[in-house]
Amino acid sequence: MNNQQESVSARISALSRMPIAELWTIWDRYFKSRPANPNRVFIESRVAYKLQEEVLGGLSPATRQRLEAIGAKHSKIKLRASPRELNFAPGTLLLREWGEREHKVLVTAEGLFEYEGRPFKSLTAVARQITGTHWSGPLFFGLGNGGAK
Repeated sequence: MNNQQESVSARISALSRMPIAELWTIWDRYFKSRPANPNRVFIESRVAYKLQEEVLGGLSPATRQRLEAIGAKHSKIKLRASPRELNFAPGTLLLREWGEREHKVLVTAEGLFEYEGRPFKSLTAVARQITGTHWSGPLFFGLGNGGAK
């Protein structure tokens, strides 16, 4: 193991001993927002991954595709054929401010979008519910053409 790897290992080991306020400081360096229902194990694991990724690099596109295919095989949410369509892991939370209010949409294990306790089959249906007019759901939630990653 080289010095860089040893340093990352030491930093990861220290995470479990840090006060939560320090963990949040590190979290905020790597992520744009905090999770809706955080727990320490989740925070530590995500920060640990980012620390490793910073030194050792991230997943290759081929590895990422392979993992997505494995996940789809074991999930009720299947990969779609079109690259323009979006794929979300169950538990993904989408946020959008609209009408001086924050709207939260949760992706369910069944592949539906839960908004205010009601299931919707598409983000477009959720956007219509929120705005009262037709919107592209992905565009409304700021996903544009890039899709979910």
